[in-house]
Amino acid sequence: MPTRRLAAGTAALALIATTAPAQELFLEPGADDRFSWHTLEAFADAHDHTGARLSVAGVWTGADARMVESVLAYFAHATGAEVSYSGSDGFEQDIVISARSNSAPNIAVFPQPGLAADMAARGLLTPLADGTEDWVRATYAAGDSWADLGRFVGPDGEAALYGLFYKVDVKSLVWYSTDAFFEMGYDVPDTMEDLLALTQRIVDDGGTPWCIGLGSGAATGWPATDWVEDLLLRIAAPEVYDGWIDNSVPFDDPRVIEAIELYGHFARNDDFVSGGAQAVATTDWRDAPSGLFRFPPDCHMHKQASFIPTFFPDGLEYGLDYDFFYFPAYARHDLGEPVMGAGTMWAITDDAPVAQSLIAFLQTPIAHELWMAQSGFLTPHTGVNLDTFSSDAQRGINEVLLDATVFRFDASDLMPGEIGAGAFWSGMVDFTTGADAADVAAEIQSRWDAMR
Repeated sequence: MPTRRLAAGTAALALIATTAPAQELFLEPGADDRFSWHTLEAFADAHDHTGARLSVAGVWTGADARMVESVLAYFAHATGAEVSYSGSDGFEQDIVISARSNSAPNIAVFPQPGLAADMAARGLLTPLADGTEDWVRATYAAGDSWADLGRFVGPDGEAALYGLFYKVDVKSLVWYSTDAFFEMGYDVPDTMEDLLALTQRIVDDGGTPWCIGLGSGAATGWPATDWVEDLLLRIAAPEVYDGWIDNSVPFDDPRVIEAIELYGHFARNDDFVSGGAQAVATTDWRDAPSGLFRFPPDCHMHKQASFIPTFFPDGLEYGLDYDFFYFPAYARHDLGEPVMGAGTMWAITDDAPVAQSLIAFLQTPIAHELWMAQSGFLTPHTGVNLDTFSSDAQRGINEVLLDATVFRFDASDLMPGEIGAGAFWSGMVDFTTGADAADVAAEIQSRWDAMR
């Protein structure tokens, strides 16, 4: 195979795109020694796809589409391939239709593993190259978790790795006002026992510990499902969580009920939540954290995912006005440091050598660092240089991800839609407003039973 070397200082390379103007390399190779440019050069030496065409489809549109295109531009630059990316709000429907009509893109970027698993079973995905699974297990933090999430049963009944996760979100986070914590002398809790004690201490000091909001239009209730999922990972082994997703562990299992009740300990106590327990179900999740930044504060803590700062009031500065900590595990359960979140999984829907090469490119540190240096990107890749992150906040959140002993995908996203995006959401609203946890869990299980 002929080798191709990257020309440091190359000004730009057009990225042929179906949804956006041509992209330029946002940073010249070799221009900043924080980046692992040697991995890009080594990749270019080993992959020549001059004249080949590669199509990629996913959910990203707008600014996110421009971000992924900026990374794909370096793949095109390294290989000589012509790359197109198409983003759609209707991706889930579009990809199934195109795959069944033999017009699928080479690569599909799935926002949830469930649809990919279904397509793999129908023979609509191609297993990734030999060695990729071993690489994931060895290179990603909590690598076994990431490999298992991308491993599905194919049409032959055999399991294989079909998806590589690239760009993830972390949900196991608690945000707080640094001013309020400093003024009251509060320390960041290291364990769930510490967090429970801090919650009570804030009340004893005359404050309100939590801001919680479940309002989200037709999706009202989903923030409560995140609480329950995180708490289940902190009181039971990951295998229980996995069984809960496929209902081999029923929804009314005592451990699931316990996790719901633990969420209720925080959300159903008028002293613990801003506005009282009845306000939780009606407060919009995007508005809920604003209480952290009033004077005096309406609350001291807010549990939400890595994307929540987008909805903070303007003008706030990370580290000065707000900070976060890992939603801690119980010391008494000794289950390590589980992290719950979500992410995008890249899979081959129309096999070609250039598609296999893109999956290989996503394994290089530079493919991660190029997006890390922009915005909205987290990675479990242990070989990246964290100094390339565009902000201290993103770097700190990524360290939570890298410290994880177990990672699990948002359970409600993996359950059947009628449950995860229906009965579970509404059931948590019912529980938050006063229903019994066991009754709610039994009702959700009855809905699941009716689907069989």
